[in-house]
Amino acid sequence: MPGAAVSPLGDCRRAAPHDVCAENYISQGASRRAGPARAAGGKGGIRARARAVVGRGGRGSAGAGRAAEAAAAAAAAGWVGMEPGEGPGALDLHGDEEIIEVVELGPPGPDDLAEEMEDVDFEDEGAEEPDGEAWESEDDEGVEDGMEAQDDSEVTFSLHSDSVFCVSLDPKTNTLAVTGGEDDKAFVWRVSDGELLFECSGHKDSVTCAGFSHDSVFVATGDMSGLIKVWRVDAKEEVWSFEVGDLEWMEWHPQAHVLLAGTADGNTWMWKIPSGDCKTFQGPACPATCGRILPDGKRAVVGYEDGTMRIWDLKQGTSLHVLKGQDGHQDPLTCVASNQDGSLIMTGSVDCHAKLINSATGKVVCVFKMESVTPKAPISEGEEVESNSVESLGFCNVMPLAAVGYLDGTLAIYDLSTQSLRHKCQHESGIVQLLWEESSAVVYTCSLDGAVRLWDARSGKMISEYRGHSAEILDFTVNKDASIVVTTSGDHQAKVFCVQRPDR
Repeated sequence: MPGAAVSPLGDCRRAAPHDVCAENYISQGASRRAGPARAAGGKGGIRARARAVVGRGGRGSAGAGRAAEAAAAAAAAGWVGMEPGEGPGALDLHGDEEIIEVVELGPPGPDDLAEEMEDVDFEDEGAEEPDGEAWESEDDEGVEDGMEAQDDSEVTFSLHSDSVFCVSLDPKTNTLAVTGGEDDKAFVWRVSDGELLFECSGHKDSVTCAGFSHDSVFVATGDMSGLIKVWRVDAKEEVWSFEVGDLEWMEWHPQAHVLLAGTADGNTWMWKIPSGDCKTFQGPACPATCGRILPDGKRAVVGYEDGTMRIWDLKQGTSLHVLKGQDGHQDPLTCVASNQDGSLIMTGSVDCHAKLINSATGKVVCVFKMESVTPKAPISEGEEVESNSVESLGFCNVMPLAAVGYLDGTLAIYDLSTQSLRHKCQHESGIVQLLWEESSAVVYTCSLDGAVRLWDARSGKMISEYRGHSAEILDFTVNKDASIVVTTSGDHQAKVFCVQRPDR
């Protein structure tokens, strides 16, 4: 945006933008939960389900949710049950006066490998480099009809023309971001000012996976149809591409130029980049819904739609452990995570359970279950009863704690030493993802109400809250020193937030 004033990220002025208890409002995210979160049924994870629904061309109806919000607002204002002429702005009629027509003037409502593997040389294939940049300063946004919306972000990247599904920072410098969206596009851009470096062109479906290699040399992008492309960042050139079945997840190896991906046919694929040497790990005849390479770089854990989980030996191509039946989950897996040394694995599922597993033995250590709650009744005849599920989870690096985020908005902090619930932190709407700071007991969450929140896991108290999106947040990431958060949203934008705090 020529002429726009940019607020440099080096000047992180905000500590906590405001007291989170001081703001009350109705969010778009709450009404969207009935659409993308539920409409894809058993497909694990709210982000995966949102991609399935939104990426295929429909967001689901949010009308009932908005109607419920309006009804709640009316009830809160004391308007329900009033007779005509009793509500706010009532008119007293005199003589032969009568009401001919009522015109509503209110604003419209809101519309969701391992060490054994050697590095290899690669050959470049030319790729056209697009020009341009798409960034805005916070001062140029949020103004509509004379009303300025709250925006705590420092930089907004707005080159996407539809929902933005994924984001990743380059691990080496944390200065570059890659985002992918429903517009079948992926972009690599600079975090400090939002300047576009290049477009990862050629995708034919919604780009739902994107990430940099461990050394930031390559960036990979994958779309829903299964087309995966890898680009050399410094040359801005495509060096490899491959097409698989419908893509569920994708992840780079933590120490090598090796890429893993899980697909809807149950396979997990592994390639050396850019040579393309390939190996497959055949799972059950159902989607491989989530996966994670363990820190040793020799094993990967993969979860499946049938509730099973497998730990794979990446070099031998064999299954080391299989959890199924009572040891597995009763519904599709939505997410997996490991602790810092890879000795423990945690799996989350639509069955609302989180299982702690010893990665060496494949045995379940314990099961964390949410207390059963009465599901909310459907608002209208055509709407389903809201359900709950585990959407994201992770381990703390500095304390024996784990966090689990649920669709009903609950953040549960579990003490691993006692295998007990330590804190429950409630959100106004469903949690999409959570991430721990690398060197502290602070956990970040993003949710359907469009906010990023920081929580002190020791006390269970919220530290701060950041807003700026006008729709649900679909993905986010945190840089190494935990000073920057980059988010993506259904509002077609990616935003950069400075979250430095006075206590560090």
